[in-house]
Amino acid sequence: MAAGDSVERLRRHAVRLAWFTVAWNCAEAVVAIGEGAAANSSALIGFGLDSAIEVSSAAVVLWQFRARLNEECERQALRLIATSFFALAGWVWFTAGTDLLAQRAPQASSVGVGLAIASLIVMPILATFKRSVGRRMGAATVVADSAQTRLCTLLSAVLLMGLVANAALGWWWADPVAALVIGAVAAREGVGAWQGHDCCVPAQAAPSCSAPCACC
Repeated sequence: MAAGDSVERLRRHAVRLAWFTVAWNCAEAVVAIGEGAAANSSALIGFGLDSAIEVSSAAVVLWQFRARLNEECERQALRLIATSFFALAGWVWFTAGTDLLAQRAPQASSVGVGLAIASLIVMPILATFKRSVGRRMGAATVVADSAQTRLCTLLSAVLLMGLVANAALGWWWADPVAALVIGAVAAREGVGAWQGHDCCVPAQAAPSCSAPCACC
């Protein structure tokens, strides 16, 4: 098989993975935000909003492959994503802090627990495939998107612990505390996206990198 054919095959794999990420996170966001609103769970709502922003990260990958983004366009896209993460962090911190001060207890959510478990299963597998494809084709944004997907695994674990502690032990404060952690992770993602650090890959993995980071 010619090298061009191999690169094109990897590109198709990357596009499929990005579309799957968009579809999964859209569904995840709808379920989490809807259930979070019904159960008054700031952790679920924060998780859902984070999933919605993750759609933007996958969309940058799709945009890059279809429109062949130049460095300036990609930098602007990453900063828009970063701004969204900062807004999410601020909203979650305010809401969770208010819930803690008011001692506002959320309801138990079996749907939320099921969603967190499903995400814990799917996200690590998806991240592994993305990272493998991204490194093989030298695509910095695909590798960066895999890092975002790995962070979803962490958020899922935090969400699950908060929901289970509330439902099984009656620790109402575990839900807003989990939300505070989700907000902190979102802020970290925002800083990385703004500075371009998340898009970095080893030089040998990205010989034709067009991403806006110093290591490329």
